[in-house]
Amino acid sequence: MKSIFDKSSIGCSELITKNYSTSFSLGIRLLAPSIRPAIYSIYGFVRLADEVVDTFHDFDQAELLNEFIADYHMALERRISLNPVLNAFQEIVHKYQIQDLVESFLESMLLDLKKNSYDTKESYEQYIYGSADVVGLMCLKVLVGNSEEKYNRLKSPAMSLGSAFQKVNFLRDFKDDIEVLGRSYFPNIRGSRLDEQTKVEIIKDIESDFRKAYEGIVMLPPEGRLGVYVAYCYYKKLLNKLKRMESQIIMKERVRISDIRKVWILFKSFLKYKLNLMTF
Repeated sequence: MKSIFDKSSIGCSELITKNYSTSFSLGIRLLAPSIRPAIYSIYGFVRLADEVVDTFHDFDQAELLNEFIADYHMALERRISLNPVLNAFQEIVHKYQIQDLVESFLESMLLDLKKNSYDTKESYEQYIYGSADVVGLMCLKVLVGNSEEKYNRLKSPAMSLGSAFQKVNFLRDFKDDIEVLGRSYFPNIRGSRLDEQTKVEIIKDIESDFRKAYEGIVMLPPEGRLGVYVAYCYYKKLLNKLKRMESQIIMKERVRISDIRKVWILFKSFLKYKLNLMTF
């Protein structure tokens, strides 16, 4: 029965999410059960594409990515795929009409194989829109139950949250991006060095994104608010840790949040949510 295959397909995306990201897995588990499968399906898809461009260095990455994109388009047309991740995702794409967002995401993934630096603010923001903002918008479609009115009202904060998450990742992964992938994302960085003034500028920009994002989080439907808020708190803690670190240290090591600290973040976030203390 196809229903068994469809359920198994979502299970594959859920497994990928849990294996690759403990923080996002935690946030998704706090969403209402009715919307978790869709978010798992979105994460599974974007994770696979991201893995191709970031880690499969011993293979022809361009060939793999182009095949993945072609298979996605075929899955969309046929409304089925023997690739479980694509099978789960195509159903979400049709249900929430997110085709344009997916195409923007895939364009940014292709850029990762062609472009190593973003020298202007415009090119930097365009890349972030395609690689992160649209993922936030895909999830927003699910969180608001496809309500066009709620989507339009929360679209800007959702993009700000996607930008904040991506920029924190860029700063946290600065060493690997430069040394392993040969990429430089921040337009105000020249070469491979991060000085203290530039670090401060980057963090101020991310803090601005977080402020805008929070305005939208408190207006999310209850089914999705806590899960998104926990992810927000986790990344805010990550940013605060980066803020306290010297730029030279950021260039040498990848900052992490311990599992014990993650549990504490969850507890504090849950308590604040339950006590209705999430206000502007």
